[in-house]
Amino acid sequence: MSTSTFFCGITPNSSTSTFKNLLSFPHPTKIQPNSSKPSVFHQTRFNPVTASTPTSLESPPKSSFRDKPPKDINVLVVGSTGYIGNFVVKELVNRGFNVIAVCREKSGIRGKNSKEDTLNKLNGANVCFSDVTQLEILEKSIENLGVSIDVVVSCLASRSGGVKDSWKIDYEATKNSLLAGKSFGSKHFVLLSAICVQKPLLEFQRAKLKFEAELVEEAEKDESFSYSIVRPTAFFKSLGGQVELVKDGKPYVMFGDGKLCACKPISEPDLASFIADCVLKPDMVNKILPIGGPGKALTPLEQGEMLFKLAGKKPNFIKVPIEIMDFVIGVLDFLVKVFPSLEDAAEFGKIGRYYAAESMLVYDPETKEYSDEGTPSYGKDTLEDFFRKVLEEGMAGQELGEQTIF
Repeated sequence: MSTSTFFCGITPNSSTSTFKNLLSFPHPTKIQPNSSKPSVFHQTRFNPVTASTPTSLESPPKSSFRDKPPKDINVLVVGSTGYIGNFVVKELVNRGFNVIAVCREKSGIRGKNSKEDTLNKLNGANVCFSDVTQLEILEKSIENLGVSIDVVVSCLASRSGGVKDSWKIDYEATKNSLLAGKSFGSKHFVLLSAICVQKPLLEFQRAKLKFEAELVEEAEKDESFSYSIVRPTAFFKSLGGQVELVKDGKPYVMFGDGKLCACKPISEPDLASFIADCVLKPDMVNKILPIGGPGKALTPLEQGEMLFKLAGKKPNFIKVPIEIMDFVIGVLDFLVKVFPSLEDAAEFGKIGRYYAAESMLVYDPETKEYSDEGTPSYGKDTLEDFFRKVLEEGMAGQELGEQTIF
């Protein structure tokens, strides 16, 4: 895989100088605890809602929030200032829903955004400053709004994929959002998960799967409740990490022969549109929904070849042996036994190794093969168009954050 490929909320950064930089991980979504101060709520236009009366797990209720116009449907979005969450909020607002965007008082990469920055970023939504890592605080914040909730959309993702952070965010905070939403009437939960959980070898994948299982169990116990689990492949923005390097005449870095992994990348607006579809469309209820973008799956080699062609440069690749990562992981696993504080560093190494070898496509556990044809496509934005735009305009304003492993 290319060193800039983004999957499952974790992003390997790109560089050609050192192996350390090859294993640098930016991370788009940071959900950190803030103080337990009372929530602040802005834009108070709401319409009271009534509880729905569903009939079965297989289909949405005959009479429910789905019968109402979007302006009368209250959608609670958690992870709203994260990378994908921000696109989702904008899409839901554009479709006319009453959007309640839950976020920290200091949001963004390393908490650089102030309240005012957040309000401007989430223009059109009703902004609620709270803390998803603390159930009592989150419930109190929603109670202070004085409205009921129809749908919860979770775009939460751990910042780095570290062991503790994964369980704190991908499982605990996401579950808090489910419990809090149901406490105030929510009848549907849309979860942004990740396609890589099909083959769980990493801690954040196990955390996501545990919550997925409990979400499904909740719908089985409560016929009035439903879910949609969205498992996307790679995001465009995170495949652009080497565009400027290639433009400057530098080589494209990949692992192995560049064919070890493939994905069907989907643009952020297209993914947000797909997630918004899950709010009302009956055929997306009580389903796990893997999703990719239009066109065939692309390997890192094919991505690089496309990029060189668009840039008008002669192809020049650096192929990093994947065995290097196996050696590093082995060393870190040994050191963790002596120095437990290196637990996350060892996990980051395993994350890098996973994405260097595994495709982000629908996986058949029986044949142990990934399927391009079996991975659904959605939207119209292509990676080629994205590369062309970045070559012209650069990657300014598309920062993903930064997490250095070594």
